[in-house]
Amino acid sequence: MTTGSRVSLDVEGLQRRTLRVLLASQVLAGAGLAAGVTVGALLAEDVLGSTGLAGLPAALLTLGSAAAAVGVGRLSQRSGRRPGLAAGYTVGAVGGAGVVLAAVLDSAPLLLVALLLYGSGSATNLQARYAGGDLAVPERRGRAVSTVLVATTVGAVAAPNLVAPMGSLAAALGIPELAGPFLLATVAYALAAVVVSTWLRPDPLLTARTVAEDAARSAGGTAPGATDTVLLRLGATAMVLTQLVMVALMTMTPVHMREHGHGLGAAGLVISLHIAAMFLPSPLTGRLVDRHGRRPVIAAAGVTLLAAGLLAAAAPADSVALLAVALVLLGLGWNLGLLAGTALLTDAVPLERRARTQGNVDVGVALAGAVGGLGSGLVVAATSFAALGLAGGLVALALVPGLLVSRPGSGGRRTAGTRPA
Repeated sequence: MTTGSRVSLDVEGLQRRTLRVLLASQVLAGAGLAAGVTVGALLAEDVLGSTGLAGLPAALLTLGSAAAAVGVGRLSQRSGRRPGLAAGYTVGAVGGAGVVLAAVLDSAPLLLVALLLYGSGSATNLQARYAGGDLAVPERRGRAVSTVLVATTVGAVAAPNLVAPMGSLAAALGIPELAGPFLLATVAYALAAVVVSTWLRPDPLLTARTVAEDAARSAGGTAPGATDTVLLRLGATAMVLTQLVMVALMTMTPVHMREHGHGLGAAGLVISLHIAAMFLPSPLTGRLVDRHGRRPVIAAAGVTLLAAGLLAAAAPADSVALLAVALVLLGLGWNLGLLAGTALLTDAVPLERRARTQGNVDVGVALAGAVGGLGSGLVVAATSFAALGLAGGLVALALVPGLLVSRPGSGGRRTAGTRPA
C-alpha cells in the first residue's frame, strides 16, 4: 500500500466520521431551528400587538443569522469548523433562553434582542452543510452536503409537532404558552454545541487544507486556485432567492391559518410537513446535483417555488390540505436551490478562501430571509396572503433567466472527474 493510498483511505475514514458527528449535531440543531420558527410570528403578534409586525421575528432572526454567518465563517476560516460551529450554536442557545425570559416579562425590547441572538443557531445550522463538503471529492459533494441537511429532518419535523406539548409544559411552569417551543430550542442548540466541540476532531476544514497543500507540493506548485466568479454569483443568487421566497411564505402561513380559525395543532402540522420537504428529499437532490449538474437543479427550484406560490395564492383559507401541499412544494423548492447553490459555490472557491466566502454568501442568504420575513407581514397587512404567494412565485421564477444569462462553459470543470455545472 502506497503512502498516497493510505492518505486517501485516512481522508475517506475521516469524512465518514465527520458526517456521523454532523448528523448527530444536526438532529439537535434542527429541533432548535424549527421550534422557534413555528410560533415566532404568533409570539411577536401577541407581544407587539400588531399583525403587520408578525413578520418581524423572522426578519430579526435572519438579521442575527447574517451577523452570525460572518462570525462563524471568519472563525472557521481562522481556526476550523469545530470552534466556529460550537460558538454559533452556543449563541443560539442564549438567544432561545432570552426569548423565554422576554415572554415571561412581556418585554418587547428584550424579545427583539433575543431573536437576534437566536438567529445564530439558524446560521450555524446552515453553515454545517459546508463542513460536510470539506473533505468530499467534487463528484460526491452534492451527496455529502445532502447527508448533513437530511439529518436536520428528524429534529425539524418533530419540533413543530411538539408545539402543543411544550406549550402545556410552559403553562405548567408559569411561562406563556407560545414560549414553550423556545425552551426546547435552548436545550437543543446547547446540546448541538456540546456534540460539535467534543467530537468534531480532527477538524475537516483544517485537514482538507493540509491534504490540498501536500498534493500541491507533490505536484510542484503551491499557488492557490482562482475563484470562478460566474459560478460563485450563480450559486449565491440561487440560495438568496430561494431563501427570500421560502421565508416570506413560511412566516405568514401560521398567521394566515390562525386568522381563519385554525389552531396551533393544524399550523404545527403544516409547518412540520414544510420542514420535512425542506430537508427530507436531500439524498435524492444530492444525487441529482452530482449526476445531472448544478444548473438543471437550480432551474427546477425556480419552477417548484413558482408552483408553491401559485397554489398558496389559490388555496381556500379553510383548506389545510391545499396549504400543506403549497408549503411542501415551498420546502422542496428551497431544498433544490440550496443544495445546488451550495455545491456550485463550493466548486467555485478554493480552500484558501472557502470558509470566509461561504460565510459572506450566507450573509446575503440571511438578509434575503430578513427581507422576506419583514416584508411578508407588511404585504399581507396591505394586501392579502394570496398576493404574497403570487409575488413569491414570480420572484422565484427569476432563477430561470439567470441561468440562461450565465454561460455554462465558464468553470464547469474545476477538478478532474467533476461534472459540468
